[in-house]
Amino acid sequence: MKTEMVEVLDIRLHDTHVGYLAGYQGGRNVMVFNEPYRHDPQRPVLTLTTHPAFPRATQLMASPWIRQQRLHPYFSNLLPEGALRDWLAQTLKVHPDHEFPLLSQLGQDLPGAVVATPVAAEDIPDHVLAHRTRITPVKRTPRPGQGFSLAGIQMKFSMREREGRFHFNHADEVGDWIVKTPSTRHRGVPANEFTAMQLAEAGGVEIPEVRLAALGDLEGLPAISLPDEEWVYAIKRFDRLDGARQHAEDLAQVLVRYPHDKYGTTNYEQIGKLLRTYTQDGLANVQQFARRLLVNILLANGDAHLKNWSLLYPDQRTPVLSPAYDIVMTKAYIDDEQDIALNLNGHKNWYRIEQDDFRAWANAIGIPWASVRIALNDTMQRAREHWPRLLANSPMLPEHQALLKTHWRQLPPEWRIDTP
Repeated sequence: MKTEMVEVLDIRLHDTHVGYLAGYQGGRNVMVFNEPYRHDPQRPVLTLTTHPAFPRATQLMASPWIRQQRLHPYFSNLLPEGALRDWLAQTLKVHPDHEFPLLSQLGQDLPGAVVATPVAAEDIPDHVLAHRTRITPVKRTPRPGQGFSLAGIQMKFSMREREGRFHFNHADEVGDWIVKTPSTRHRGVPANEFTAMQLAEAGGVEIPEVRLAALGDLEGLPAISLPDEEWVYAIKRFDRLDGARQHAEDLAQVLVRYPHDKYGTTNYEQIGKLLRTYTQDGLANVQQFARRLLVNILLANGDAHLKNWSLLYPDQRTPVLSPAYDIVMTKAYIDDEQDIALNLNGHKNWYRIEQDDFRAWANAIGIPWASVRIALNDTMQRAREHWPRLLANSPMLPEHQALLKTHWRQLPPEWRIDTP
C-alpha cells in the first residue's frame, strides 16, 4: 500500500507554542493543540472562541480541528482572496483551494501575531500524526519573495517603508504597511479609498495612517499587469507596532465563517453583542462601531462585511475593536448599489435606514440608546462641518465626487449632508 506524504507547520503566537498543523497529500488538514497551551488559563488568545472566558473554549481545543482541502476557517481567513490567491497558487503550482501550501508559503508574515513554520520530518512529534498510518513526513521550504498574506480581492502587498519608499521582498522583516496597487477593472480606486478613509477619520472614526504614493515609490514588486494610473494606496498595519507583531483577527475568524460566507451569515446586532460582552470597555467599542456603521452608510460603502471588521489584542488576551480599514465608496463601481453588507434591524437598504433602526439595534444588543445617539449625532455634526470641504479638495475622481454628493442628498433627512 502506498504511503501518504504529510507536511507539518509549527503554529506559534508571540513566543508561545500553540500547536501543530498537519497537511496530508490527500487534502486533509489537522490542527492539534499543544497541551500546555490548552490548559494555561493565562495563554495568549489565538481566536476569541479559544479565550478562557468564552463558552466551551476548553472543549473546542480538546479535539483536533480537521478539515478537508480547505483549512479550518480560522486559518483559511489568514490567506489572500481573489487575484492575489490565484497568482500565488499559480506560482506554487497548486490549486487555489489547496490551502495548506499557501499557508506554509506565507507563514512568516501573516495577519496578526501568528507564525507558521515548516517542521523537519525528524522533528515532528509522534502524537501529531498518531491518528494516521502509512505516512511519509516531508518538509516544504517556502520560496523566497512571496512571504506575505493579506485578504482581499485586489492586489495588495505587505511592504516595508523606508524614507518614503515601499519595499516588497523584505527578507526576514515583517511588513509594516499594506500597499494596494491600482485596479485593472475600476478607475481611481486608490484615490477613492484614501478619500473615504480621510472622511471617515474626520467623522470620528479611528483609522491607521494612510497615504497616497506614486507607483514609482514601490520597489521589488512581482511581475504583474497594472493599469496606467498615478497612485497607489498605502495604509499602516495596525497589527505591527515598532517592528513587533500585535495579534489581530477579523470577524470571520471570530465567528468561524469561511471567506465566502462573509456576507449574509450574521447581522450587525450579533456583532454588537460580541463587542459589548467580550471587549475591553464594551460600551466605547459599541459606540465606535455604531459611528462606523453610519459612516459606511454616508460613504455608500456596501462592503463592510465580516472580514472588514477586526479585533486587536493589545494585551494578548482581551480584544478591542481595531482601527477601521477597507472603507471605499463601492457605489462608484457597482451599478444600483444601495445596500450595506449585513442586516441592521432586519434590512440593508441605506436609503431606508433611519435613526429608529439604530435605536432598535442598541436595544437588541443591550446598550442604552442615549449612548449610541450621542455617537451618531457627533458623527453627523463632524460630517456636515468638514466633509464638503475635504471632498472638494480630495484626489477622488470628479465623477465619484459628484456621485457621493448625490448619494448624500438621497439619504433620509437625519443623515443628509448639504453641499454646494
